[in-house]
Amino acid sequence: MRGVDEPDHRGRTGLDRAGIDLAGNPDITVTAVELLASGWHVLRKTTFEHRHADGTVTTEQRETYDRGNGATILLYDAVRATVLLSRQFRYPVYVNGHPDGLLIETAAGLLDDDEPEAAIRREAEEELGVTLGEIEHVFDVYMSPGSVTERVHFFAAPYSPESRTSAGGGLVEEGEEIDVLELDFAESLRMIADGRIADAKTIMLLQWAALSGPFRRPRKLSPPE
Repeated sequence: MRGVDEPDHRGRTGLDRAGIDLAGNPDITVTAVELLASGWHVLRKTTFEHRHADGTVTTEQRETYDRGNGATILLYDAVRATVLLSRQFRYPVYVNGHPDGLLIETAAGLLDDDEPEAAIRREAEEELGVTLGEIEHVFDVYMSPGSVTERVHFFAAPYSPESRTSAGGGLVEEGEEIDVLELDFAESLRMIADGRIADAKTIMLLQWAALSGPFRRPRKLSPPE
């Protein structure tokens, strides 16, 4: 079978072995992994035994979608109080209620065997046309843990007009058509409130920027009594 003992179209084998050797949780024992599909990403059905707190053991199954891990970054100009975001067509949101499928997002992409920082530098240049200097790691998040294995590495970095070294817009050969949006930071928060920004990773980074990042307001100390 392709992806098991024969290479799939990406040259991968052994895709049915993921999880078999997991030993971090003594109450979970993986007993079987079935490869359901191995297109660009991988769909598996895993069977495992789950020992519960009362000692009973149940046999359970879960389907997991493995698209690899990713990275995303918020670019901000603290002097001009702006952020740099992207807008592109996303069919999954279009088919699930978004009015036109044009989603406003922070720059992001899959790691593709790169380290997270290297991957996000690549994506910032391809999508937004920005050559990054120093960047800050913010946090790592499992975005949809009920069924998707992906972990996303979140970053933030300053930008300036001088660091915008190309027009961005994504890679034409990969079918990308990305608009670069420079927004007032306060306006970006209003866009969350009224639904114009509806992407989870973007909301998380914008709220981080407001609460503890570059646009946080200093706390007012109460005067001593």
